Amino acid sequence: MSGTVPQIEVGRTEGLVDVHLLGLPLAIHQAAEEHRDELRREFALLRLQDADLSAADVPVRLLDLMDSLEARFSRFAESTRLEIEEAVERGEETVDVVFRVPSGVKSGITQLGQLLDEADDYCRRGGSLLTLQAPPEALAYRRWYLDQFIRQIDGDPAIPWPGA
Repeated sequence: MSGTVPQIEVGRTEGLVDVHLLGLPLAIHQAAEEHRDELRREFALLRLQDADLSAADVPVRLLDLMDSLEARFSRFAESTRLEIEEAVERGEETVDVVFRVPSGVKSGITQLGQLLDEADDYCRRGGSLLTLQAPPEALAYRRWYLDQFIRQIDGDPAIPWPGA
């Protein structure tokens, strides 16, 4: 026996990573969630109504990815989502939360960020869409939020929301 103690990475257990979101701004979080839900509903309607949409079109790719991520990883986020809802109900402005997620979620989160940026471009081009691109504050929040997952899965420390 070598006598060495195995090193355990902080925040990692059995393939799960603790992702800390520090100073999560609840009002901005809610606005970003509402925008995402509006976008998802409108893209779902487009997919149902437009037989010309191909699998390569932004609405189809985004919806397919969101559905896949939800199916694979939503159970890991349920208790944290409840913590956020409870903080909103208590009237808090910010909250610190921890998501315990499989490290394999990183590639999906990376794709999600890229597709949401494409969706913003799609919305900017307009057409008959009612949903606009993400407002600047929601965009900044989305990028911070997703970046925290990517960074912390890579072993980097949490960075609080600016101004927290």
